[in-house]
This record gives sequence, structure tokens and C-alpha cells, in this order.
Amino acid sequence: MAGERLTPEFPARNRPLKAKTGKAVTQLAYARAGIITPEMEFVAIRENLGREILGGSVPRDGEAFGAVIPDFVTPEFVREEVARGRAIIPANINHPESEPMIIGRNFLVKINANIGNSAVTSSMAEEVEKMVWAIRWGADTVMDLSTGRNIHNIREWIVRNAPVPIGTVPLYQALEKVGGIAEDLTWEVYRDTLIEQAEQGIDYFTIHAGVRLHYIPLTVDRVTGIVSRGGSIMAKWCLHHHRESFLYEHFAEICDICRAYDVSFSLGDGLRPGSIADANDAAQFAELETLGELTKIAWAKDCQVMIEGPGHVPMHKIKENMDKQLAVCGEAPFYTLGPLTTDIAPGYDHITSGIGAAMIGWFGTAMLCYVTPKEHLGLPDRNGVKIGVITYKIAAHAADLAKGHPAAKLRDDALSRARFEFRWEDQFNLSLDPETARSFHDQTLPKEAHKLAHFCSMCGPKFCSMRISHDIRAEAQKEGMAAMAEKYRAGGDLYMPVETPEVEKQASVQEDQGAR
Repeated sequence: MAGERLTPEFPARNRPLKAKTGKAVTQLAYARAGIITPEMEFVAIRENLGREILGGSVPRDGEAFGAVIPDFVTPEFVREEVARGRAIIPANINHPESEPMIIGRNFLVKINANIGNSAVTSSMAEEVEKMVWAIRWGADTVMDLSTGRNIHNIREWIVRNAPVPIGTVPLYQALEKVGGIAEDLTWEVYRDTLIEQAEQGIDYFTIHAGVRLHYIPLTVDRVTGIVSRGGSIMAKWCLHHHRESFLYEHFAEICDICRAYDVSFSLGDGLRPGSIADANDAAQFAELETLGELTKIAWAKDCQVMIEGPGHVPMHKIKENMDKQLAVCGEAPFYTLGPLTTDIAPGYDHITSGIGAAMIGWFGTAMLCYVTPKEHLGLPDRNGVKIGVITYKIAAHAADLAKGHPAAKLRDDALSRARFEFRWEDQFNLSLDPETARSFHDQTLPKEAHKLAHFCSMCGPKFCSMRISHDIRAEAQKEGMAAMAEKYRAGGDLYMPVETPEVEKQASVQEDQGAR
């Protein structure tokens, strides 16, 4: 098309790696064979960061809701969790740029950031910048949800620059290949898209194979219908052809493709609730039952699996989601979008969802998909990505604290000590967002000398509670020392008699006379 901005191809190409016919190169296959891979060893090192400081057994303070969290993560523990399907290590053999990480409820809660262009906005450079920016602020994985032009080239630039696992929804590119007409999708187009993305190095696929023909009528009475893009595409295809989803019918073949490259499954919740009115309804839980069925098929093929979850769920219904997923899906890792706990705050859905994310992370969700302030309103910009990531780092960390993860509170304790001791620079540097913390402080107390001050502009020097606490401690210490000195004087059998100085005697006499 004339004037269309084209994304340049990545300057280097490598020959894709693939398993031999009938063989599996997945972390799950190795784990079941009793093999500890280099990825498992690396994961153990990452998960143990900070724990060596504690040393030995750590007193637990929290409620883990059945999670088994060891004091120290060994490579063998990682292998066992992967072998049981309770954790995954997304690590496509064609993505050597990625550092291994693990997703499972017996490990630290992880977060994902979504990026991607659309038909009306964003470019390759912007998406790569957003990916780097999200990782800088703490994203553990990134999903490229591009739906506009040049999806292949944009994805190549993202993967080749990504030190974290990258996920996609292959259905989006398949739809682009048929001109955006859902009814024209075919298994062959979709299969070729899977292979194309697997050869590029995509680490996990969202596959909406749980949207089945006979579940679609269950959404008719919903307030917001089907809100998943992938779910709505497959529902439209099923209704037009009046047949079962080709994703469901060809799921075993999809597994064969994934096992040849070690692409993990993120089984999509295409019928997730898009409003709190639709939470925990028949459509949502019917699909979840199918996802449990598909999990067993994928495991039989040595494929790694995690399960996607809602969505919009009020707080009192969140735990039911977690409990049902664990039971139905054999404890495969849960990966949720929030959930959003109320629908009344467009522009603030990073907060409405952060509340639900902290709760479901505590109950057992392994990875949280971030929500930005622009959710339901538009694609997030650079600042929106940062706000979403920071919000979800807070939610994930709060969940780790509540679950009693060893070493989770080390950073909290270090920052609290720095705060009490007025070590401002340490406070800034220990925070999740040092730039914002420093900026807020300097808005009212900009001088360098203020970073040594024993107060901030909230209370000022006379009303600072922590400064007053310091004074109280100093006074208590002074009184304690005086009391101890008096004990020493009273211990006549152990110590030489102490002569009271003449000055103190005179002062004592004057006090007695004044008292009379």
C-alpha cells in the first residue's frame, strides 16, 4: 500500500532449531527423565537471591494456602516442580537471549507486561522501547499482542532484544493473514503461524482451545458477552461454520509443534468475565473444565502448561476461582489478568485490578498480567507501562509477603530501617521506583542538605514522629544508664564505696530545703 510504514527486517537471521521427529526438547521432558537442566540450575540461583543472607531455617510469618515453599530452592526442587506440572520454565530453544525464569505457586509471584501495536497506532521502535522499559521496571515476561501490520518483523525485533520470555497469541497473526475475516481462518493457516512463531523463538503461546461451540450460548445473557479478543474470534468462527473449534479438534497436533521447540502453553480463557456481573458464571467455569482436559493432553505430550484466568471478579469471589483452578487443572500454574474488583474506575483500572491481583497472588496464582491506567481506553504509552508494572510488582510482592516466602521481607525491613534512620538515599534506592520517590521528596525539600535532615515536609522538624521516637529512645537510654549506675552504687559488697562529690551534696541539700 502506498505510503504504508514498513518495519525493516532484523539484520541477522539464525537457522531455527527443532527437535528430531518424535522427540521432545521441553523442560518437562527433561524433568521427567530426572535430568537437571542448566535452566533449572539458573532458576534455583535466581529464586534464592537474598535467602543466603538469612541462613538456615527461617521463621515463617504468613498463610501459604497449601503452597510448599522451601527455605532454600535447590535445582532438584525445581526439577520436581516442573516434572509434576506445578511449574513451567518458558524457554524456547530458539530464544537464547532470554534468561531462564520459573512460573509456579511454590516460587516467587511473577508479573507479565503486555505490549503490541494495533492497526491505528504504534511502531516497531515504540514497541521495542516499551518492552525494554517494562523489563527495566520489573516485568518477568512480556507478551506481544500486536494486531496491526508487519506483525512478523515487529515480533522479530522484540524477541531478539528480549532477555525475558516472550508470549504471543498466534491467532492474531493468523487472522491478519486472512484479511481480518474470522470466518476465513483455517487450521492450515493457524498451523503455519504456530511454526513461524516457534521458529522465531516465542516462549509461550496463548491458545484459546477452550472456547467450544456448545459453550457459546452460555454467554448470551451476560452483561458484557465475550470480551476476550481470541475468544470472540473463535466464537464467531464456530458459529459461522457451526462446528467445533479447530483449535480444540487439532490440539494434539498443536502439542506436537510446541514440544519440538519447547513452547509452553498458556491456555487462554476466551470466556473470562468482562464485568463483575458475569464473574464465576457457567460459561467461565465450563471453559475451565475444558482447560483442565487440555492440560492433561499437553502433559501427556511432555508440553509445559499454565492456565489463564479472569478477568473481572469481585473480592468475595476471587478465592473460588483459585480453588477451582487448582482442582480442575491439576495444580498447573495459574496466570490471571488482575482480576479487576470493580467496574467503576476507567482510568484507574491498574488500582482496581491491583487489589484483585494481590489477593489471588496470595491464594496461589503464579503469574499476574499487568493492567495499565489505559485499560479499556487505549494502548498504554511508556508511562502507562511503567505505572502498570510498578502496580503489579507491588501486588506480587505483597502476595509473597502474605504467603511467607523466605527473604521476601528483607527489602521491606531494609527500607524501614533506612526510613527510621533518615537515610534518604537508601530509602530511594530500595524502593520499587527510586526516581519517583526522589522526585516527590525533592519537590518540597530540594537541597542536598535536606537529604541528611531528620524530617520531611509532611510533618516538619517539630512534628516528625520518627524524630520524636529517636528522642524518646535517647531519653530512655539515658534514664536506663542512670538507673544502672544507681545499682552499681548500691552493690556495696561488690564495688568500692563511691564518695559523692561535694558539689552534688550541696545540690542535694538545696533540693531538700526547697522541698520543705
